Amino acid sequence: MQATPIHELLYHTAPDTPVLAQGWVRTRRELKDLCFLELNDGSCLANLQVLVPKTSPLYSLAVGLHTGAAVAVQGLLVASPAQGQRVELQAEAITLYGDADPESYPLQKKRHSFEFLRTIAHLRPRTNTFGAVMRIRNHCAMAIHQFFQERGFVWVHTPILTASDCEGAGELFTVTRFDLQQPQAIPRNEQGVVDFRQDFFGRPAYLTVSGQLEAEIMAMALSKVYTFGPTFRAENSNTSRHLAEFWMVEPEMAFCDLPGDMDLAEAFLQYVFAYVLDKGIRDLEFFRERIDPTVIETAERICQQPFERLSYTEAIAQLQKSGKTFTYPVAWGVDLQSEHERYLAEEWCRKPVIIYDYPADIKAFYMRLNADEKTVAAMDVLVPRVGELIGGSQREERYDVLYKRLQERGLNPESYWWYLDLRRYGSVPHAGFGLGFERLIQFITGMGNIRDVIPFPRTPDGIDF
Repeated sequence: MQATPIHELLYHTAPDTPVLAQGWVRTRRELKDLCFLELNDGSCLANLQVLVPKTSPLYSLAVGLHTGAAVAVQGLLVASPAQGQRVELQAEAITLYGDADPESYPLQKKRHSFEFLRTIAHLRPRTNTFGAVMRIRNHCAMAIHQFFQERGFVWVHTPILTASDCEGAGELFTVTRFDLQQPQAIPRNEQGVVDFRQDFFGRPAYLTVSGQLEAEIMAMALSKVYTFGPTFRAENSNTSRHLAEFWMVEPEMAFCDLPGDMDLAEAFLQYVFAYVLDKGIRDLEFFRERIDPTVIETAERICQQPFERLSYTEAIAQLQKSGKTFTYPVAWGVDLQSEHERYLAEEWCRKPVIIYDYPADIKAFYMRLNADEKTVAAMDVLVPRVGELIGGSQREERYDVLYKRLQERGLNPESYWWYLDLRRYGSVPHAGFGLGFERLIQFITGMGNIRDVIPFPRTPDGIDF
């Protein structure tokens, strides 16, 4: 007999059906003449209750099972008289795949702190919270692909290894074949500087911080593309909002300007939230009960209300007249900090807000310079609790302006020869944005720390598992 996922058994399989269930024992208890097992296979939040009567030859096996044991249970699925559950499984055969020693198994029936669970990331997906996080993460990924595929975008795979710093911030992980364990063997030039000409690529190489620049190449031929993959930042930041390795979603559209970019970002978020409300409502109800009582209400409001839009200049003016004392002073020309972003989204607009036309000096070289030559056609989508969720812009399509911007940022135009070439041959207005996937999961679930919405967080001094 083929096993049926517990989700199917609990919500769709008719009573009085012979079935096979497989999973891990969450709890075991004895009551009167029955042994009750709670079985979970990760397909849903709820457990399947398995009944083994004392008169059954399986009883001695059942009462010897411990939390964490992996089993298969064959039997008859029947209607349950207990309140809150539709069906239960009357066991007729039990196969024990692997037990879990209760003296050492760390996930016993009690609440564990998220900090502790990070130390056992190989086991934490078996908890209610992290099982729910991973299912929501899966729904979001499916929604993202579906959104872009329905709109004619082509999914492209941009490189993990790169020679360029897309953001120009210098927070890059260097990739080398040199043996760092033997520094005396690393080749150097006459000035004593590491000679990367003798390295694998013949020049410095890094882990990518973004697939944007390569996605622009593809958009100049395929019109609408998107990337969805891992990116890396060597930022030594131990905060609840930063990871060294995270996933990014980055669409790029030819023949698109900044208003079109903002329209797409708004429609994109509304689509993803509507999808999760439809497919993952039981997990969202768990987060509403255990993590944040507003998660479902927030998701519904995002789907139903248009986002607020205001220029950076208007946002600064609003912050200055708010009467609030911010840790970071507010003035035109400063980069908005998390406290500024959250005030705008949480207190003033009370919904997502798109800020656009930022000062050129605080934004990346590739963003289109506006006619005032002081601002660029950039936009950020700010949301309550998280702050910036999406950052994007219309890209600079004019060769001479882009060349000058590279020089002003201290970047060598020769290193971006191919990027400049796109402006020499059939250049068009184009735009795109980037969404940090883990921040999206944080926002949807209400989880307080970004390390708890990715299976294996990579942080300063943290690369276990």
